[in-house]
Amino acid sequence: MDKKLRGQVAIVTGSSSGIGEGVARAFGEAGAKVVINHTRISSANEAEKVKEYIEQAGSKAIIVRADVSREEEVKDMFAQAIQQFGTVDILVNNSGIQRDALFHEMTLEQWNEVIGVNLTGQFLCAREAIKEFLKRGVDEKRSIAAGKIICMSSVHDVIPWAGHANYAASKGGINMLMKTIAQEYASQKIRVNSICPGAIKTAINRIAWETDDALNKLMELIPYKRIGQPEDIGKLAVWLASDDSDYITGANIYIDGGMTLYPGFADNG
Repeated sequence: MDKKLRGQVAIVTGSSSGIGEGVARAFGEAGAKVVINHTRISSANEAEKVKEYIEQAGSKAIIVRADVSREEEVKDMFAQAIQQFGTVDILVNNSGIQRDALFHEMTLEQWNEVIGVNLTGQFLCAREAIKEFLKRGVDEKRSIAAGKIICMSSVHDVIPWAGHANYAASKGGINMLMKTIAQEYASQKIRVNSICPGAIKTAINRIAWETDDALNKLMELIPYKRIGQPEDIGKLAVWLASDDSDYITGANIYIDGGMTLYPGFADNG
C-alpha cells in the first residue's frame, strides 16, 4: 500500500477487532502512527496483536484503553496521543455496540448504552479532535487539511431495522452530527465524512454469516453477492483520510455491495 498517510497521527476508536482493527491495520500500512483504542480488559490481547501488526508494517502504535462514552476518558486518550506523537491529524470514530430488543421490550438501559457509545461517543471524540485541529491549523508538510474525521456509520442510517431501534437511531443521529460539524468547520479546512458499511464479516454479526443457510439468506440483500471484509473498509478509510479526497466533506459513503439499492425491487418488487 502507498504511504498516503506517512507522518500523520490517527486515533481509531474500537480498533482491537472488527472494522476498527481493519482500519487501524490499513492506516499502519499507509504510514500513519496509530492510537489503538479498546474498552474492555478482555480485549487487551487483541489490541496488542494489532499493535504488533502495525509495527511490523514499519509504523508506530500505542494502545489506550478508554470508554468513548465517558468524557474524562476521551480527554485522557487524546492527551496520551498528543503526548506520545505530538498531535492528532485523523480521528476515526468507529466504536459501536448493539443491545438488541423488540422496541416494546427495550429497556432504558439498553437504549442509553447504545446511544452513549454510538452517538455521544462520536460527539466527545470529534469535539476533542476539532480542538486539536483548530489549535494546530494547516501544516502542509502533514496534510493540506487541518484535520480529518471519519464517522463510522451504517446502511442503517437510512434502512430501518426492526429489533434494533436504538442502533438505527444512533446511526441516523451520526448522519446529522457529521453533516453539521462538516458544515461548521469546512472553512477552517477540517473535513468530516461518514463511512456507511453494509454487512461486514465481523464478530458483532456472526449469526448472519457463520452458517451456509445464514450466508445464503444474507446474499438476498446484497446484489454484489459477497459479504464485506474489514479490509474493504480499511482501504476506503485510508483514501478518505488522505489528501486524495481533499475536496470531499459532509459525505456519506456507502460500502455495502449494493444493499442500499433495495434489491427486493430488482424484479419490480
